[in-house]
Amino acid sequence: MSGPAFEDTYDVVVVGGGHAGAEAAAAAARLGARTALVTSALETIGQMSCNPAVGGVAKGTVVREVDALGGVMGRATDRATVQFRMLNRGKGPAVWSPRAQCDRGLYRRAVRALLEARPGLVTLQGTVARLVFDGARVVGLETLEGRRLGARAVVITTGTFLRGRLHIGTTTAIAGGRAGEGATTHLAEQLEAAGLTAARFKTGTPPRIDGRSVDFGALLRQESELADFTYRWSHFRDAGDPPPLPQLPCWQTYLEAPGKALIAEHLGESAMYGGAIGARGPRYCPSVEDKIVRFPEAVRHQLFLEPEGLDTSELYVNGLSTSLPAPVQLAVLRTVRGLERAVMTRAGYAIEYDYYPPTQLDATLRVRALDGLWLAGQINGTTGYEEAAGQGVVAGLNAGLAALGRPPLVLGRESSYIGVLVDDLVTRGVDEPYRLFTSRSEFRLTVRQDNALRRLSAVGEGVGLYTPDELAQVRRRLAAEDETRTLAERTSISPAQAGPVLAAVGEPAPSQAVRVAELARRPAVSLRALLDAAGVAVGDPEAAVTAELELKYAGYLARERAAAARLARMAEFELPADLPYAGMRALSTEARQKLEVVRPRTLAQAGRVPGVSPSDLQNLMVEVERRRRGAGSGAPWGAGDGGAPAAG
Repeated sequence: MSGPAFEDTYDVVVVGGGHAGAEAAAAAARLGARTALVTSALETIGQMSCNPAVGGVAKGTVVREVDALGGVMGRATDRATVQFRMLNRGKGPAVWSPRAQCDRGLYRRAVRALLEARPGLVTLQGTVARLVFDGARVVGLETLEGRRLGARAVVITTGTFLRGRLHIGTTTAIAGGRAGEGATTHLAEQLEAAGLTAARFKTGTPPRIDGRSVDFGALLRQESELADFTYRWSHFRDAGDPPPLPQLPCWQTYLEAPGKALIAEHLGESAMYGGAIGARGPRYCPSVEDKIVRFPEAVRHQLFLEPEGLDTSELYVNGLSTSLPAPVQLAVLRTVRGLERAVMTRAGYAIEYDYYPPTQLDATLRVRALDGLWLAGQINGTTGYEEAAGQGVVAGLNAGLAALGRPPLVLGRESSYIGVLVDDLVTRGVDEPYRLFTSRSEFRLTVRQDNALRRLSAVGEGVGLYTPDELAQVRRRLAAEDETRTLAERTSISPAQAGPVLAAVGEPAPSQAVRVAELARRPAVSLRALLDAAGVAVGDPEAAVTAELELKYAGYLARERAAAARLARMAEFELPADLPYAGMRALSTEARQKLEVVRPRTLAQAGRVPGVSPSDLQNLMVEVERRRRGAGSGAPWGAGDGGAPAAG
């Protein structure tokens, strides 16, 4: 190892101050690891580079899980929410999904304040140029400014900055990680030289407009629902928590035939369709050019005008992500109802960037080929603030645990959407920017936004993430859930008391007194309303929601939890890291090739590798058991008998 000595050495150094970096730094510091977060501009820590929104279907659950593990996203959202909606309200509360519009500036400042209030965590400004190695182990980093920091573990969370390139039309291409900020090239070149495989993805952002130029009378107004739910994203209450902010509306409009025709006319001037970009973009958040090409039969496309903050009139035009030339973008905007006189404050753009296929990582998000290095966020081929935050927690916790000489932490698919996200990435890889959906989880009913604390607090307590006050809050919340359910099962309610509650949702009243729990199992009936009618006070409304869902779906939950237990048992069957898959002739050729690349940690993970069949799993289990017993030592794997016998 050459060069000047390190100016300081930390347990964990996090590179990048976006959503993944903020959570990684917070998680490592909560463990007691001495942590530094290094970013090119301290003012942009927690920056919402695209939509000023948090949450949504599956994503809202991830925010709650991050919070249950001590993260900052939920707390920052509570401090910055200017509009709240509960999605999927037409369905049962088990699939309700919270989503918040945030004041962009307040959110960013909240994240920075929360990080800088964390003991053992420092934030440093600098552009990381290279990692410092001792053999194949990362031991620190150097910045372009000449600073050298030592580290027992490094987490890279550079988002779209690695060789990022911004495109507006086919003639404007600017090196940068986002508008107004430079790209990172030195680090990208070093990682590739160190043997990591890199690929390219693209994403984009829509134009912004001045709200003072909008005819709101022509638009559909969408009010905040915060007052209806009194919703808090964070499970934890701090003494200095500010009250909720004033709420702002969103506005709905459409891109219709004139705008579609204009986009089609200028399609060849788009960076994507004019040949300036060849990388693949997110399927589920397509550019408006993609919408026109892929859905020509659509009469119109929905747009939302979303507030950027309380201190600005700027609006985000959700649904109009584009890389068309700026004059064309403005012309398209002015075809939209209500935007005929729109003033475009910022043009939309596409951005192309490096990512590292995540099958190069293990289940802790550690780079298998380079000891001491973890990756999290868009660098792993994902899209979305919430996906980045979930990875940040996993990488930060495991980097901190490794630096402190403690065992790693792996979240299972049965325990969280974060577990689903990480397992999908490292087991299956990505061929387009990965976005989390409820359909990706086998356990959607047991893994809900309301019970994140119930599912993950044992993990948080086990690794020491909570302060004494937070641990007390956890125990009060779980006790309130248990108490509410017990009250429902023990409290009788008369027909006269229950009648009005049931009539309000079209349900018949019972002919005699029954337990509240029995009536609460009916799909549309509110547990809290029944307890109120029976004269029983409910102390914690959020706890009542969880208790109600546990009652309503008890049978389904029991079956799903049994399936989760089976998966957990498979996850306990560990596979040695040095298994010679290439020589296991009992496995199919495809299985040998895929397993050699992924190197799954457990039998359960092996079963999710594409191309691995149930018979491959059976034979793999037999081979591992044979190896453990020491049978056939000295002979090649699979030699002598043509492979392992079928299990039975």
